[in-house]
Amino acid sequence: MLDIKSIRENAQELQMAARNKGIDLDVSKLLELDEKRRHLLGEIESLKAQKNAINKEIIGASQDEKKAILIRAQGIKEQLELLDGEYAITHTAFEELMVRVPTIPSPDTPIGKSSEDNVEVERHGELPQFDFAPKDHVQLGKDLGILDLERGVKVSGFRGYYVKGDGVLLMMGFIMYALQKLAAKGYQLMIPPTIAKEFVLFGSGYFKGGTYDEDTDEIYELASGEKDREGKRQQKFLIGTAEPSLLAYHADEVLKEKDLPLRFTGFSQCYRSEIGSYSKDLKGIYRVHEFMKVEQVVLCRADIEESDRILNELVQNAKELHEDLRLPYRLLQICTGDMAPGKYKSFDIEAWMPGKGSYGETGTASNFVDWQARRLNVKYTTSEGKNVPVFMLNNTALPTPRIFISILENYQQKDGSVRVPKVLVPFVGKEIIRPTSAT
Repeated sequence: MLDIKSIRENAQELQMAARNKGIDLDVSKLLELDEKRRHLLGEIESLKAQKNAINKEIIGASQDEKKAILIRAQGIKEQLELLDGEYAITHTAFEELMVRVPTIPSPDTPIGKSSEDNVEVERHGELPQFDFAPKDHVQLGKDLGILDLERGVKVSGFRGYYVKGDGVLLMMGFIMYALQKLAAKGYQLMIPPTIAKEFVLFGSGYFKGGTYDEDTDEIYELASGEKDREGKRQQKFLIGTAEPSLLAYHADEVLKEKDLPLRFTGFSQCYRSEIGSYSKDLKGIYRVHEFMKVEQVVLCRADIEESDRILNELVQNAKELHEDLRLPYRLLQICTGDMAPGKYKSFDIEAWMPGKGSYGETGTASNFVDWQARRLNVKYTTSEGKNVPVFMLNNTALPTPRIFISILENYQQKDGSVRVPKVLVPFVGKEIIRPTSAT
């Protein structure tokens, strides 16, 4: 959420940013509400001052004087009640628009309406050429005895799945490989909470509005939770990625400039309702409700050039992991219409998936500048002694289902076996996963 002063100074640019990102926002209406809100607040403060003065005036006044003073006090009380009500309505309307205010995208962000307008900026690796009819990951997983969708659906419901045997070693192998690689690069490893409070999801931008909306927000709310001291149940949610929990680690804190940038790598189970994608990618495990992921998060100084360098670093880390696994991939720069409100600049990395006959998204790298930090109240003290919001960036290192898909489909052999990527052999304990009759 941007600072209102910045909104006043950049009203036209913000209105254009909202239009380009497909956000329903009238910046002029927001500024009108802000003006009205501040005017009402001034009147309320003035009346409260008069009320305080009357309280002092009544001391030592005669009975007749007290009657007149009490009549004035009643009039002020009634005016305050009216203004308080009007201010509450105005402030609510103001806040509803404030949460929609986007970050102005970087100058080099492509203008577009949807993912169709994203721009390919790089392609790496040769696509596999098979001299046999290749299988998709569903058939491979079944033949190898490492993936069971039927029983997954029976137990978990739509999009449920079991990973078994060597599939577990393969999946956990590339997770461990990613963690080790990023730890060697100086990222602090963390296993964050997967149950989070409301402010964590709002602060990181996983609510489309100011509060949770089950019809639009693709996250799971827990049906029960702890009660606060007043006996009210606290809303709790399952995270869709480690990003929110990692970003909120320093919520309501003031960091030291000398400690920045802070680099985190989080491993977590992830949960997504996929309510907007019910009819998409129905086959296999490309789009599922729960999976594991390694996430990269960086907090840095409020400096565009520094944050650009770090965004490139995050992208490079993900690229290296794909290259280490010998997976063909491409890099896309995300256009305005496919970009979340808080993002300044964003890239997708997509691995080749022969079963789809196309590339499939395996991660997104994003620079949110100070949009998330303002919501989560994470600041640092500059050398000039000012407390300013940090910049926040994130990127997927590796997600389990889609990397699993890409490895199986790219590494399959004519006899139905699947070669294990060289860097993962120590984790899997073998070079080839062969078909089995196990059920």
